[in-house]
Amino acid sequence: MAGRDGQTHWLFTVTAARDLTNGVRIAGTDGRRRVTTVSTETGSVRIGTRGSPMALAQARRVAAALTMPSELVTITTHGDRWMGPLAAAGGKGAFVREIDGALLAGEIDLAVHCLKDIPGDVPVPDGLAFAAYLDREDVHDCVVTADGRKLADLSAGATVGTSSVRRRAQLARHWPDVRLAPMRGNVNTRLAKLDRGEVDALIVAVSGLHRVGHADRIGEVLPVEAIIPPVGAGVITLQVRADDAATLTLAQRLNHEGTALAATAERAMLWALRGHCHSPIAGHAVIDTANQLTLRGAVYSPDGATALETSRSGLAADATAIGQAVATDLLGQGARGLIDAMAQ
Repeated sequence: MAGRDGQTHWLFTVTAARDLTNGVRIAGTDGRRRVTTVSTETGSVRIGTRGSPMALAQARRVAAALTMPSELVTITTHGDRWMGPLAAAGGKGAFVREIDGALLAGEIDLAVHCLKDIPGDVPVPDGLAFAAYLDREDVHDCVVTADGRKLADLSAGATVGTSSVRRRAQLARHWPDVRLAPMRGNVNTRLAKLDRGEVDALIVAVSGLHRVGHADRIGEVLPVEAIIPPVGAGVITLQVRADDAATLTLAQRLNHEGTALAATAERAMLWALRGHCHSPIAGHAVIDTANQLTLRGAVYSPDGATALETSRSGLAADATAIGQAVATDLLGQGARGLIDAMAQ
């Protein structure tokens, strides 16, 4: 079938259902990164997304905010299929590579990503551009238990599920009596494992629970002073082809300037550190009413025994320079050695 871009697109008869919550059509893929092209006939925007409940919730939020019809195209990524250690799947890029490919191939028009899933040690593929950062959601991590207990209420040796190297390092540092267990899968899968008794507690993102309608499961919100968020926490970002002026303009209307500046500072730090998926790196930027941006950054050893932390402040307009300055401070404390010591 010829698309609106004049190219021929592969077609697969795959799961396609009507999302009755907002009338947005959802099309699927068969895992080969080929998508249906209904929108080439209807003139709607094709929004590429992973198929997890959280990813679909994010994409629906974007679809609802756009000013024209849209179609959600679900794409199964390698990271979705792989249930082993994330690093063995190629790191965080495992959650975005297939979507990037579909965007570059003209099979979708706009990609919706969690910013924290986009690698910070490799460039964004040529031909793609960040078009917008949506208003940032809650950045906190939280504790979920079957009976509402907090971390302090757990007995010594209780099992806490998380596969995040950042969370594991900080938990080991502040709550050394718990036993950390790897826990992959989407939020609903992890909650089901908790309810089956596979672990005593989970550490998950507050924003993620809100997106999938499980905010009632939050037992304890962990302060950012103890558990510093990851770079890009709570941020949904939109990517488009750099030469697609129409979609770029459409997406830019959804941009939240404060979030964009905070994200710029955090990712400038991450890029300068060249942190990979094995690296327990945290970074959190906030902007005050005087338009001053403060970025707090940290690098940990995997066991949390070593913690390098620093912060810098300045005008929000200097977000990139602030991020680079935080990275320089951390590198001066020995961050390069910590990061390079972790096998890639």
